[in-house]
Amino acid sequence: MADPTPSADRPERKRWLDGRRNADKIFYGLVLICAGLFLADFFYHKHVNFAFENWFGFFAWYGFICCVALVLLAKQMRKWVKRDEDYYGD
Repeated sequence: MADPTPSADRPERKRWLDGRRNADKIFYGLVLICAGLFLADFFYHKHVNFAFENWFGFFAWYGFICCVALVLLAKQMRKWVKRDEDYYGD
């Protein structure tokens, strides 16, 4: 079986996503897709249960705000559930 770690005589092979330009292409591609889906909200009829669901971009904004709220809530919960640095002892 081949050794997965690089050795001193054999340099590590460069992967496609190691390049900054390729990672930027993926990032900006995702931004473009998200913006397109956000703007697509103009072009279809929604069957809503509540009036506020008919607002432009409601589900995009709702998802973004909930995601930010989850991150902020997790940062606050960390204060309660975090263990001491030497929990396992040294």
